Amino acid sequence: MRSTLRIALLAASTATAMTVAAQSAATDTVRLTLDDAIARARTHSVNAAVALDELRSAYWQYRTYRAELLPEVNLTATVPSYHKQYSSYMNADGTYSFVRNNFLQMNGGLSITQNVWLTGAQLSVNTSLDWLRELEGDPYNRFMTIPVALTLSQPIFGVNTVKWDRRIEPVRYAEAKAAFLTATETVAMSAINYYFNLLMAKENLEIARQNHANAAKLYEVAREKRQMGQISENDLLQMELNLLNARSDMTDCESELKSNMFTLRSFLNLEPTVEIEPEIPTGIPVVEVTYADALEKALANNKFVRNLRRRQLEADYEVAKAKGNLRQISLFAQIGYTGTDHRVSDAYRRLKDNQVVEIGLSIPLIDWGKRRGQVKVAESNRQVTESRLRQETMNFNQDLFILVERFCNQQQQLAIADKASEIAQRRYDTNVATFMIGRISTLDLNDSQVKKDQERQAYVNELYRYWYYYYQLRSITLWDYTRSTGIDADIDRLLKN
Repeated sequence: MRSTLRIALLAASTATAMTVAAQSAATDTVRLTLDDAIARARTHSVNAAVALDELRSAYWQYRTYRAELLPEVNLTATVPSYHKQYSSYMNADGTYSFVRNNFLQMNGGLSITQNVWLTGAQLSVNTSLDWLRELEGDPYNRFMTIPVALTLSQPIFGVNTVKWDRRIEPVRYAEAKAAFLTATETVAMSAINYYFNLLMAKENLEIARQNHANAAKLYEVAREKRQMGQISENDLLQMELNLLNARSDMTDCESELKSNMFTLRSFLNLEPTVEIEPEIPTGIPVVEVTYADALEKALANNKFVRNLRRRQLEADYEVAKAKGNLRQISLFAQIGYTGTDHRVSDAYRRLKDNQVVEIGLSIPLIDWGKRRGQVKVAESNRQVTESRLRQETMNFNQDLFILVERFCNQQQQLAIADKASEIAQRRYDTNVATFMIGRISTLDLNDSQVKKDQERQAYVNELYRYWYYYYQLRSITLWDYTRSTGIDADIDRLLKN
């Protein structure tokens, strides 16, 4: 019987050891500092990927605008075009007849086009060659050449879109780059939020486990004292109730820890088997910040200023476009040479002038005030935009002032919370020892325990606020206060990756 029992115990212990080993192999524990979490969030989180994709989109939009300012070379060709059909033909007496066409045709052209941003014109240089061969009767070749032709298309009173793009697009791209830098700091703020949620859950679990252990120990002491008649039955029941409450709190804290760990693990794109062990940040950056200095850096670096400038320019552009639509006059001019012959070489020798000049206009005589109304709408929208920009500027300055005040005050709050937590812990330890010798009641002991837990949680919360305010200040000013340098990134390298 004893031998069978030993075998069963050995098998059970072996199975337990194998289970623990399998769980250890399947789970990787990673000690993660706050700096590590922020660094990984910047490179592996979905938020960081979205910010980079938005930057790429803005970059290619800017590249497209830059390409509009450069010469564009186009090749057009039809090789070949075959026609065998009947078409109507008007005779000399005004009657019509149908004639048969049967020919082969090829043509090609090369053009170089340049937008002139100063005037909004489009200037192009063209050259082309056309070849036609009749396939019925007496077949023959026919060539027509335009060795060179200079073409100008110029709107007279219309809005100069290219000129406005030169004003707006660089500001838009600068806004996008500043927005990307701000987004990276916002990612860091999200990492801080998730990290401290996990850290608080860990602290709460450690507190709950310690409280449970203390409650179990005190309950055993209370039972012994009750047997000796040193405490009442009510005090014993109160200690048992404390033990049950401590056990309930401990299970809730374990569940909260798992939930917050899953959230942080997903945000950092870690494997599901990774167990994160957060650490309380010890090194606190102590910096001196004034509102005037923060405002100066924010106005120089933040996307907000670029956004204001872009929206003002876009409102001005809409007004200019509405005024340009009041009347439309355009100039088209083409100057060049052309030649025709049965041989291609002669078609380039016997050249003649080829000139086209057109001036077109469109002026509404009666439109019942429609275009004037469009101008008034655009001007009203511009006034609305200007009012909104003034209001947003006031809100921006106010929010920045409040943030600077909170951050400067948070350093003192953090030091006070640290000292209060230390005092509350010492008071609780003293009360536990005092309770052991029966000099204080369970109510006093419970009160010191609650105060101890509250002060510890308050310290972690104050620590979270400090780091959150610090990175929020960085996201607005785009300034690294620990290194006294601006926050920047190698945009070209990021876009190539």
